[in-house]
Amino acid sequence: MQANSVADHAHEHHHDTGGNKLFGFWIYLMSDCILFATLFATYAVLANATAGGPSGKEIFELPFVFVETMLLLLSSITFGFGMIAMKRKQLGALKLWMVVTFLLGAGFIGMEIYEFHHLIVEGYGPDQSAFLSAFFTLVGTHGLHVTFGLIWLFVCFWQLNTKGLTDMLETRFGCLSLFWHFLDIVWICVFTFVYLVGVTS
Repeated sequence: MQANSVADHAHEHHHDTGGNKLFGFWIYLMSDCILFATLFATYAVLANATAGGPSGKEIFELPFVFVETMLLLLSSITFGFGMIAMKRKQLGALKLWMVVTFLLGAGFIGMEIYEFHHLIVEGYGPDQSAFLSAFFTLVGTHGLHVTFGLIWLFVCFWQLNTKGLTDMLETRFGCLSLFWHFLDIVWICVFTFVYLVGVTS
C-alpha cells in the first residue's frame, strides 16, 4: 500500500513538473512572438527602401517559395500524426512520422539556403539595400529557428531509440510540437506579407 502511495506521488510530481515546463515554454513562445513581431515591423518600414536596387517583385520566385511552404506545412501535419502515435504508445509509428517530419523540415531549410545563395550570387545580398537587409534578417531568423527545431528533433529521436518513450520525453515532444507549429504559423505570415505582397505590390 505504501509502495503504491509513493508511486502515485511520483507520478503526480512528474505531471506537475511537466505542466510547469509546458507553461514555461509558452512564455518562451510569447517572447519569440515579440521578436518576430519586431522583425515584421522592421521589414514593413523598410520594404520600399530598395536604394535603387531590385524590389521583391523582381527577385522573388513565388512557385519556388510555394513548394518550400508546402514542405513546412506538411511537416507540421506529419508532426501532428507523430503526436497522435505517441499518445497511443505506438513507437514504430512515432519514429516513422518523426523521420518524415525531419526530412520535410530539412528539405525546407535546403531550399531556403539555395534561395539565399542564389540571391547573393545574383548580387542581391543583404548589404545591397535596407529592404534586402530586412528580408534576409526576417527569413534567416525563421530559418535558424527551424534549424534549431531539427537539431532538437534529432536529439529527441536519439533519446527515443536509446531510452524508450519516458514521461520526460513525452513532455519534450510536447514542447517541440508547440515550437514546430509556432514556426509554421510564423512562416505563413512570412509567405503572405513578404512574398505574396512583395510580388503583387
